[in-house]
Amino acid sequence: MGLSDAHSIEDLRRLARRRLPRGVFDFFDGGAEDETTLRANRESFERIGLRPRLLVDVQQPDLSTTILDGPAAAPIVIAPTGAIGAGWPNADVAIARVAARLGIPYTLSTTATNTIEEVARHAGGRLWFQLYVLRDAAFVQKLLRRAAGAGFEGLVVTVDLAVGGKRERDLRNRFTVPLRPNWRTVLDFASHPAWCWQMLRHGQPRFENLAGFEGAADPRAAIAAKVAQNLDASFDWAALQRLRDAWHGRLLVKGVSRGEDATRLASLGVDGVWVSNHGGRQLDGAIASADALPEVVEVLAGRVPVLVDSGVRRGVDIVKALALGAQAVAIGRATLYGAAAGGEAGAERALAILTEELRRAMQLCGTPRVADIGAELLQAGMTRQCA
Repeated sequence: MGLSDAHSIEDLRRLARRRLPRGVFDFFDGGAEDETTLRANRESFERIGLRPRLLVDVQQPDLSTTILDGPAAAPIVIAPTGAIGAGWPNADVAIARVAARLGIPYTLSTTATNTIEEVARHAGGRLWFQLYVLRDAAFVQKLLRRAAGAGFEGLVVTVDLAVGGKRERDLRNRFTVPLRPNWRTVLDFASHPAWCWQMLRHGQPRFENLAGFEGAADPRAAIAAKVAQNLDASFDWAALQRLRDAWHGRLLVKGVSRGEDATRLASLGVDGVWVSNHGGRQLDGAIASADALPEVVEVLAGRVPVLVDSGVRRGVDIVKALALGAQAVAIGRATLYGAAAGGEAGAERALAILTEELRRAMQLCGTPRVADIGAELLQAGMTRQCA
């Protein structure tokens, strides 16, 4: 199977699994502990039933919309995904380029393998920077200055990561960043020669934006462990207010699952509330994002735009999320599987699949415009069931 034969995100996932060493694939694909939340994210979307409208002119569906007061060609945002250069060299730039061509926002992870400046220079478009809050306040301020200087319009603060989750696939595979060969991983790497040749040719993936963190001269030197050990578990509402005051662009808060928190965020003056459980990679047993979404939407009552991620794999999932009240969905693994399977062309294929499925789902639902997608499409009582 080649990229042109991939007709779903699951097809791209299989291509990525075939191409990557097991440890690398499991790092991208896996969740925390028993992966209960990872599975629940998909199951929650699958439970939602739709009630299509009939006899509506849907010959030319319009996917364009507004995301955080800016134009977007589709109600999609690229979510931050870290260490993706382990799947394909310069994958951050590759996905960002595709997002810019399509006309949707792209979010660069703190733990990206391309720099803030490289992504701005080589991709452009609507760029957001995702921040892991570290105890080194001076280093955090340096990241913010770099993002602002490179023209990033939005800052996405991840607040559901006081400590790193326990991802047992990574422990069993002895997966580390940087990649450290041992008797098990050497055999794994050697059995995937195309991937291995790329890594040898381009070098180890590095957390480029963390160069110099905690005095490390080499950004490869145990940075992953340093980040996990230096997450600021004391970050609280007062600290978020200071960050809101310091950042003059749009501010989104990612990792929300409770209505009361969403209400307080709105009063603090954030520009977007991002419902997320980190793709099931941190707290296992956390509520599925699609189940958390209705409560957040209800309490905000349109005061602040709401985004949602975790579990979006189909265009019809986007329709369901919008019907539940989200302004847009954020996708992480979908484009990551594409990039891991085929670089920039693979990421482009992932977004082509999702947008075509979205177009088809809108037609079949009788909704010619994104604005036509509302709660009336949902099975009776569905918003209460999800909440």
